[in-house]
Amino acid sequence: MVAAASMRVLGIDCGTEKTGFGVIETNGVAHRMIAAGVIRTRVADPLAQRLAQIACELRLLIADHRPDSVAVEEVFHSVNARSSLKLAHVRGVALLMAAEAELPLGEYSPMEVKMSVVGYGRAEKSQVQLMIRSILKLESTQPEDASDALAVAICHATQTSTLSRMGAAAVR
Repeated sequence: MVAAASMRVLGIDCGTEKTGFGVIETNGVAHRMIAAGVIRTRVADPLAQRLAQIACELRLLIADHRPDSVAVEEVFHSVNARSSLKLAHVRGVALLMAAEAELPLGEYSPMEVKMSVVGYGRAEKSQVQLMIRSILKLESTQPEDASDALAVAICHATQTSTLSRMGAAAVR
């Protein structure tokens, strides 16, 4: 069996105050963390200024880490429509940055991400953090937003690898 080609994925966990990011190197089965962190904005700043800051930092991350693809979570339906709308704005910035860099984009529901990483679609954030630490063989747990972004990247890598294998099997 031939090993799958390695790819680099940037996962993004959108938020107006804290946007998590995680970059992994993966062959679709084994994953290695390249970078992870949180883009923090000031709550006191106008939304447009916060979006511009997120865009600038995502652009720098893409330039620095040169991912082969980007993955983001779909907007989940929240009780608070205002929060969902702000989240959608940040998600739009992330989609724009991926399009600007001409990178393929994967979009996944929170349930798909949790199912892919934890094996249970209603897993708690703490469970996601522990699984990310285990999957990536990290010495310490990442901040929640960074763990969520790494989970999105791993979900994308797994989905992409599965689809690729299915396509290869159909060709045979």
